[in-house]
Amino acid sequence: MSDVPQIGPDGTLRLDLARIARWISPGSRVLDLGCGDGALLAHLRDEKQVVGAGVELNDDHVIASVRRGVHVIQQNLEEGLALFGDGQFDTVVLSKTLQSMHHTEHILREMARVARFGIVSFPNFGYWTHGWSILRGHMPVTGEMPYQWYDTPNIHLCTLRDFERLAASLALRIVDLATFNTRREISLLPEWRCTLAVYRFESNHHCPSSREN
Repeated sequence: MSDVPQIGPDGTLRLDLARIARWISPGSRVLDLGCGDGALLAHLRDEKQVVGAGVELNDDHVIASVRRGVHVIQQNLEEGLALFGDGQFDTVVLSKTLQSMHHTEHILREMARVARFGIVSFPNFGYWTHGWSILRGHMPVTGEMPYQWYDTPNIHLCTLRDFERLAASLALRIVDLATFNTRREISLLPEWRCTLAVYRFESNHHCPSSREN
């Protein structure tokens, strides 16, 4: 659902999406929620022979996805994933959209229902400059949260620990985490230094005997 281009200035897949692509096994079934212009699904199809589908509401993004040859369904994610059956996919992706969902728990439960693995990314509200902005009396405005308080679509901001606590309450087992600061992946003190977090989780409803790479 994010309007941030999926292809970077150098013509390659955006760094966080490239990391997501590395977590997805060749030939698997992938559902991309809020798929934007379909660049991630097109990349997975061409590079990993993934069978993919996207869900997108924006008219222009739907058209762009179709032009890439991506199968896309035009639908509001707030309406849920009732169109998809239990375990229909291997991985479901929700990139830079979780923080704008009204029903956060519901969409995470639905992701766990339709796929064994879920991948979500969101801006980290715990980034250190956000606290400095609040101390100065202002809501933070950054690259990952570029909106003013009165026009932001981000209604459910959280920190890394907030998300991990929610995932545990929903029986979602976190298996991977990647954290980014602007255009770099970082690992040192991510709770304070990262602007964007990307989690991969596995539903405890699925057997843990095998795992995607």
